[in-house]
Amino acid sequence: MNYSPRQVVEELDKYIIGQEKAKRAVAIALRNRYRRSRLPKELREEITPKNIIMRGPTGVGKTEIARRLAKLVKAPFIKIEATKYTEVGYVGRDVESMIRDLVEVSVRLVKDEKAHEMEQKVAPVVTQRLVEAICDTRRAADIQVERAEVEKQLLEGQLENESIDIVVLDTPKPMLAVGGPEINIGSMFDGLMPQKRKKRKLTVARAREVVTGEECDKIIDKDNVNAEAIRRAEEEGIIFIDEIDKIIGSAGGSNHQDVSREGVQRDILPIVEGSTVSTKYGNVKTDFILFIASGAFHVSNIEDMIPELQGRFPIRVDLDNLTKDDFKRILSETKNSVIMQYQSILKVDNIDLKFTEDAIDEIAEMAAAENETSENIGARRLHTIMEALLEDISFNASGDHPMLEVKVDRAYVQNAFKESKKKFDLKKFVL
Repeated sequence: MNYSPRQVVEELDKYIIGQEKAKRAVAIALRNRYRRSRLPKELREEITPKNIIMRGPTGVGKTEIARRLAKLVKAPFIKIEATKYTEVGYVGRDVESMIRDLVEVSVRLVKDEKAHEMEQKVAPVVTQRLVEAICDTRRAADIQVERAEVEKQLLEGQLENESIDIVVLDTPKPMLAVGGPEINIGSMFDGLMPQKRKKRKLTVARAREVVTGEECDKIIDKDNVNAEAIRRAEEEGIIFIDEIDKIIGSAGGSNHQDVSREGVQRDILPIVEGSTVSTKYGNVKTDFILFIASGAFHVSNIEDMIPELQGRFPIRVDLDNLTKDDFKRILSETKNSVIMQYQSILKVDNIDLKFTEDAIDEIAEMAAAENETSENIGARRLHTIMEALLEDISFNASGDHPMLEVKVDRAYVQNAFKESKKKFDLKKFVL
């Protein structure tokens, strides 16, 4: 998908309000990847991504910008917390595990795409297996069955919620990481022993998913999937390193904890700089992975990072605090906006919520005031306010009544928060 930078920003605008500088920076980084892919191989090897570091308070859209960017182009994406990692020799995760996690995401992405392509091809086999399982289950319950009739009902979607006993593959045990590449205990002896199968009780809809997955696995070439997954992780992967400011010592500080934090920075450096990491799918070069780091930087500055790591994040972007107008737009203009989410949820229980313009204005004003007078948590403040505002409606809605229209206006909002308003009025007198 070769979006122009302007088109990328337009797509991001559907989900994130404001933060034009950050959107432009990531849009250019994404387009540069496409430009690089069109160059001759010799020149392509010389051009590495220009990593980005975002500075701004929590809840203003740092993570959402990176996540939506990856989703837009279907790129392998992981978000990791820098605080998970500790320098070698201390308790904590090995920094190389971020690359292994990225490859796992990439493998799953490619596998899902291949399975989707194969679904039509395996559909007849899946149908036959389901028909046999339905017939066997009914016979076991002494119910008369006619195979042709069962198949007709299955294809018409009449049996989706019926429970059946079906024999499926026994999935291996979860992976065990032993200080290096993960080891899948269950798959160590693949090919040496026959795969175990077991009987499970599932609905027809769920059984179809499981059986389709099994049949697709039989015809998908795993080596091709793994090779494509590694290529995508290397060339298109995006790693979002959150809370990077938490591994930076406070300005002017030099205690033991700061030394330990510097050790984590030095461990992350070769990954960002470009190295080869061993995974169970093969070796992965990190040279062309796009790294986006972010942090609030309340007690430290970007300049307090070790110089080598600073040099690996040449693009620096400051994100703005959200204003009252931003909150209004987040509530009503974004795709799948907060108000639309609450309206959809409560419609399930026959509550038709209607928000007036002045109610949205009041909620936005409250969110901005709360962030100013207490901890600034950005757009997350809206969820706190909306939950408190709609608590009575959510609690009393049961669904066993006809559709009720509930109008939320400024008076309703003010009445719901009259106690909180008193606290705000007093706070301005506190020195």
